[in-house]
Amino acid sequence: MDLLMFITVGALLILIAFGLYYAYLWFLRKQSAEMVDSLTVRENMRHSQVVDVRQPAEFKAKHILGARNIPSSEMKLRLNEIRKDQAVYLYDDNMAEVSRAARALKKNGHSQIYILKGGFSAWDGKIKSDL
Repeated sequence: MDLLMFITVGALLILIAFGLYYAYLWFLRKQSAEMVDSLTVRENMRHSQVVDVRQPAEFKAKHILGARNIPSSEMKLRLNEIRKDQAVYLYDDNMAEVSRAARALKKNGHSQIYILKGGFSAWDGKIKSDL
């Protein structure tokens, strides 16, 4: 009985931790960027910057045509590569990395930051594969 209670409490604590983590990421997204759909990105991408924040291997496998790859792990080091006078459209796969990237851009003075709602899997425009 004690082992079952231990496992149950442990699982509950893990679920609470994940819930808090995803709530934190939601808060970052809400404070740093606006969520937009695929159509909005397609309509505005010619006069803006589309940034894929996934890892290079994922980017090479498949990405939005015209996007460039700045992994979220390198965002703080590469902020100078992103212009402040143009809108920035960010995307990833799971909405976790894009939240941190948006926060870094916001802290750096960017004001027009948008996140592709649903991530890359929601993209219905042209794609490119470097493989």
